[in-house]
Amino acid sequence: MSGDELSSEPVELIVPDDQAGARLDWFLAQRFPSYSRVLLRKVINAAGVKVDGERVKAAYRLHPGERVTIVLPELAREGPQPENIPLDILYEDAEIAVINKPPGMVVHPAKGHWAGTLTAALQFHFDQLSSAGGPTRPGIVHRLDRDTSGVMVVAKTDQVHMRLADQFENRTVEKEYFAVTAGVPSRDRDVIDLPVGAHPQHREKMAIRRDHSTSREAQSFYEVVERFDGFSSLKVLPKTGRTHQIRLHLASIGCAVLCDRLYGGRAVITRGEISRDPFDTRVLLDRQALHARRLKIRHPASSQPMEFIAPLPADIEAVLTALGEFRRI
Repeated sequence: MSGDELSSEPVELIVPDDQAGARLDWFLAQRFPSYSRVLLRKVINAAGVKVDGERVKAAYRLHPGERVTIVLPELAREGPQPENIPLDILYEDAEIAVINKPPGMVVHPAKGHWAGTLTAALQFHFDQLSSAGGPTRPGIVHRLDRDTSGVMVVAKTDQVHMRLADQFENRTVEKEYFAVTAGVPSRDRDVIDLPVGAHPQHREKMAIRRDHSTSREAQSFYEVVERFDGFSSLKVLPKTGRTHQIRLHLASIGCAVLCDRLYGGRAVITRGEISRDPFDTRVLLDRQALHARRLKIRHPASSQPMEFIAPLPADIEAVLTALGEFRRI
């Protein structure tokens, strides 16, 4: 990247106290989610970033109160191509749409997932979507993992996008997830309060890490819905929204989400494994048993409270039916 490829208007940021010790490239990636960390490193190497007026490296550890200035490059304006992919639309008006995202669908384009995304489907089904999240994320205010199903709210204008984003940032949104776990919690209900940070070895995983520059406080409240022999179903209300938070938190108490390949060690469960019949190889579930069941927000135009519920998908229902038949306590 040459200096000529950078835009002319610098953006200035002040390092807050809670970001002390953070790497410069990580700090910028959190502030500018439309830019990949690789691209931001190129900007840093091209002298497009300075800390208190001095050129530094991507690995530079920041101090509170330092002034970071960055000259951001122009992003490609082309967004995801519209694709006629069916959507389960739970609600729609002039400002927002609420979608029941199916499992297996990536929210926005990323390496290895350029087609078949939720954003491609949104581009086809809606005439207007917000652009505040960048050209590859039209309408996207928050996200779910590829194999997590359930409720997502979509913004149609930039003003609505910012109002919704403020609700998520200020934690006034109420999110409720349903999970089936391998393992049974010792308590009927509890709060898991453990910090989440980058995994020291595996790039695609997160880890429970205290006193690390990437770590951020995270809390998840859970309540047991039903106990089975070796399994349980839970209601989970995350108080924060860290990457993989629920999956990591539940795994930390010995109750990994069923079929969570990253944190649970298995990717598939058959009916025979539940019924203890080795000859029944019918696959009931081949993705993590995590569903964003309920979302409560204030409407960004009227400020009226609104609640949206997505019914459990067929694969999780099939697991619950088998557990009820063969593993009920």
